[in-house]
Amino acid sequence: MSDDSVMIVAAEASSAAFAVRLLESWKKTRPNIRVFGVGSSEMESLGFERLGKSEEMAVVGAAEIITHYKHLKAVFNRLVEEAAKRRPRVVVVMDYPEFNLMLSKKLHRLGIPVVYYISPQIWAWRQGRVKTIQRYCKKVFLLFPFEKKFYDRHQVTSEFVGHPVLDELDPTLFDEARRLENRRRCGIEDKDIVLGLMPGSRRLELKQHFAIQLEVARILMKKHSQMKLLILCAPSFSREDLLPYLEDFGFPYIIQKDDPLRMINLTDLVLVASGTATLMVGLLRKPMVIMYKMKWLTGWIARILVRGTKFFGLVNLILDREVVPERWQAQASPSILAHELDRYLVDPGYRQQVIQDLSKLPQYLGEKGATDRVVKSLEEFFVEKQPESKS
Repeated sequence: MSDDSVMIVAAEASSAAFAVRLLESWKKTRPNIRVFGVGSSEMESLGFERLGKSEEMAVVGAAEIITHYKHLKAVFNRLVEEAAKRRPRVVVVMDYPEFNLMLSKKLHRLGIPVVYYISPQIWAWRQGRVKTIQRYCKKVFLLFPFEKKFYDRHQVTSEFVGHPVLDELDPTLFDEARRLENRRRCGIEDKDIVLGLMPGSRRLELKQHFAIQLEVARILMKKHSQMKLLILCAPSFSREDLLPYLEDFGFPYIIQKDDPLRMINLTDLVLVASGTATLMVGLLRKPMVIMYKMKWLTGWIARILVRGTKFFGLVNLILDREVVPERWQAQASPSILAHELDRYLVDPGYRQQVIQDLSKLPQYLGEKGATDRVVKSLEEFFVEKQPESKS
């Protein structure tokens, strides 16, 4: 018999951040709800029972998945076992498609409803996965309005809720006097140009991107004496994780570990790994260059599988043109990335045009309140009878 419990699987840093907001919203409407699954330490501090830790599961690329397979399989089996035992009202899976689609299939066979929140970008690559979602997920919550047409075409029950990052956009983030005051607290003078580095939230991303980003910073800091370097530490890392890369850097730097939007707001331009972070940078109207580097074989496979999209950076996908430079694989070299960033510094007109284009992003992301809309929509699973187990 099902009780008032819910399973959440948020194995990525960005998903876990949005899952925190789900938990906070549920605390207001269902204070006695029990929530378990995969998530972050911040989720745990809100009463979430962790059967898997997001910081241990955020892997990417075939080689890294193989290395972590034993651990991922153990977490997968425990989730299925606990779901069968506890019979949660609903399971909310977030991004992490390979794992979550297999899990959805297992839970469907147990008669436990699954919904997808922070759905994978299947409209961009490996579109065939939409059939799996259609078969095993009751509903998909969509962050972007352009996704609705795709899911409707494939007869997937979906609901456009908007992007939860909009709820994080406090008006004070656009207060220039406060921004400068916060910069001064970090030892940044008003005349300084602050380059932010965001190498990603996964271990492999840090390994693939951070050394390249530091070389880009070296090139630019040699040219621009007033430049300060701010390294934005992802929630999944500690400062100590970054220090080995900085032993021979040779220039001053600041490592900041804080709320992502507050950190981004200290910068003037950003070199960022592709992902949700690019949307945060864009919403704060920071000129950026997007990069992504995979191991050769993974990149070759990705090139084959990507269909129907010209871009991989979220802001360019949303605005449907290359508003900010995005460079992938061999093009994500220090010299090319440094050249693209330097253009913002030597061409004020170009910089201003990018800022103006980025200011249009919110109109494509719906209204604030995405989290509350998801929680409200999930109420149906607390009143409807659970389906019978399938043979």
